[in-house]
Amino acid sequence: MATRARRPERREEPLSRERIVEAAIGILDAAGEGGLTFRALAERLATGPGAIYWHVSGKDELLNAATGAVIAGGMAAAAAGATPQEAIRALALGVFDAIDAHPWIGTQIARAPARSPMLRVFEHIGRQVQALGVPEAARFTAASALLNYILGVGGQNAANARGARPGTNRTAFLDATATAWAELDPEEYAFTRGVAGRLRDHDDRVEFLAGIDLILAGITGITGITGSASIADGR
Repeated sequence: MATRARRPERREEPLSRERIVEAAIGILDAAGEGGLTFRALAERLATGPGAIYWHVSGKDELLNAATGAVIAGGMAAAAAGATPQEAIRALALGVFDAIDAHPWIGTQIARAPARSPMLRVFEHIGRQVQALGVPEAARFTAASALLNYILGVGGQNAANARGARPGTNRTAFLDATATAWAELDPEEYAFTRGVAGRLRDHDDRVEFLAGIDLILAGITGITGITGSASIADGR
């Protein structure tokens, strides 16, 4: 006697936008953007596609909502008494780690940089830049430099992770690359040969924060300049 296939268990919790976004993030993490379909989402949520459309209008809105949820999770509130520099470093590292944990976000950021998730990051950075005492004329440039660095390095790190072959050992990969750098032509690649050992032992998060500190050092230097120069007017 043939047995009937078991139907997916009925969802016990009521369907909500939050549950849909959470499920979408799970699919994106496991299968990337190509794996996110409303059919796959409906199966995961044990519901019908029509019920999902009641909460989100389409895939673009869903991707934007998923990106926003992950970025918001990475924007941890600054500790009480934190300086603006400390708050920026915490925010930057939180977003970097969020992109590292969810590599598909890099593509979404590049596709729609002006959408709300990025505006929230820009707003938080801007408030801390203002708290640093940066002149009004230079605040946009300072906040933009930080945002572009965070998203650029975070996105590139995610792209490297996506491009790596399955099972790639990071230590072995860096060792092989550093060895190749050390064997480059000494006249054409004098600098690259000289830092080959640093590549072998570097930590992505440490290097990322070092870059943030370099930018902050330049930004805080503006606060002592009054009228005669600013990064915004190029003098």
